[in-house]
Amino acid sequence: MVNYHSSTGRIRQLPGKETTAKSLGYAGLIPFIVFSIGSWFQLPMVSDSTYILTAYAAIILSFMGAIHWGIAMSSTEDQNGKYFIASVIPGLGAWLALLLPQKYAITLLIIGFIALVIYDWSVEKPQRLPGWYIPMRNRLTLVVVICLMVTLLSYSMP
Repeated sequence: MVNYHSSTGRIRQLPGKETTAKSLGYAGLIPFIVFSIGSWFQLPMVSDSTYILTAYAAIILSFMGAIHWGIAMSSTEDQNGKYFIASVIPGLGAWLALLLPQKYAITLLIIGFIALVIYDWSVEKPQRLPGWYIPMRNRLTLVVVICLMVTLLSYSMP
């Protein structure tokens, strides 16, 4: 990814943060895994694992959309407007999910995570995403969607 120095206008490479981003990304899966298990089995000191998972998923989906806001702000391309618009859609969907009954909220969040990774694939080159980002996003999204689907299945079991 490139960035333009504000006073000189020169292009400079931003330092890579791959290890930190991956560590935080994969650590961020822990609540998904723990609270999806909690949707099936009572966790100690937790009254509603499904609600906690839904709220966490909504926050993470909003965060993932905001990444594109930051990329659009650091870019000088003329198409920034569409990137800004696309960056707020995950947050709006996540907010809507928090207003819905849990079963529908989880379904909306699954759709949101899948739609966002598809969007990421489509803008990988124009937004100059780092080469490691899409493979990481694919793995993270797969685990997140599986956790949310496991939780959704808990609603269909007696």
